[in-house]
Amino acid sequence: MRTPVVMTLGMVLTPCGLLLNLTGTLTPGWRLVKGFLNQPVDVVLYQGLWDMCREQSSRERECGQPDELGYFAAEPVHVARGLMVTSLAATALGLLLASLGVRCWQDEPHFALAGLSGLVLFTSGLFSLIPVSWYNHFLDDRAVLPAPASPVTVQVGYSLVLGYLGSCLLLLGGLSLALSFAPWCEERCRRCRKASPRCPRRSSVSTVQVDWPEPALPPAIKYYSGGQHQPRPAELGAARKPRAGFPMPRLPPKAYANPADVLHGERAADSGGASLRSSGTCRGSLPCDSDL
Repeated sequence: MRTPVVMTLGMVLTPCGLLLNLTGTLTPGWRLVKGFLNQPVDVVLYQGLWDMCREQSSRERECGQPDELGYFAAEPVHVARGLMVTSLAATALGLLLASLGVRCWQDEPHFALAGLSGLVLFTSGLFSLIPVSWYNHFLDDRAVLPAPASPVTVQVGYSLVLGYLGSCLLLLGGLSLALSFAPWCEERCRRCRKASPRCPRRSSVSTVQVDWPEPALPPAIKYYSGGQHQPRPAELGAARKPRAGFPMPRLPPKAYANPADVLHGERAADSGGASLRSSGTCRGSLPCDSDL
């Protein structure tokens, strides 16, 4: 059996989202701070969840900068640390379940396990999207995320963009894998219909049975005899009912009567003798047996 498209799409998008989230979590690029007073114009401070780096065009990047304003003590940073690590762990668990559910090395995938992995991956995408969105909401708020006063400006860093992309890929991949529940639910419903005594089906509008009256069917040909309709065998008892009234008198059948005596010639021939029979003559007006 070929691997379903939803499983293939989920297995492609999920590792990409994991890689982007891992990069965004570890790199110090959630916020860019520049425009410091009494410092070169090209000095840029990169702030992340775990470290801060100072970069200048004439020098290499220097990480491990001191936190003088209490940036790492801010609430969005603490929440982002916990949720991003939780998202990475949930993503790894979801990928493990997806690998066991898809089972490309076997003929039949495990649809229920693949759908469960999709739910786990979708949840991990939410875990990473929440801190990224919250951090971006308070990006310019110096009371929540400490930063030097004006004319210092703050901008969105590349790690925040990677977090957004990784979260979206995890949501899409998890949703695609969660669609694997459809074949599993279909198979389970088929089994439930086969075992109807165990799982009685609830009646709905589409399954209401209406007892429509049966139409009167014409009698079959075998119930006709002598040109007259004969009742069905089941109706013989009902058909044999006493008739009301009196019988009508029936006239005797009429027959045709010939007024002429057709046997007159025969009697004349018998009285004439044997000579008349041999000659073959007949004196009667009607034909005799010898003529026939």
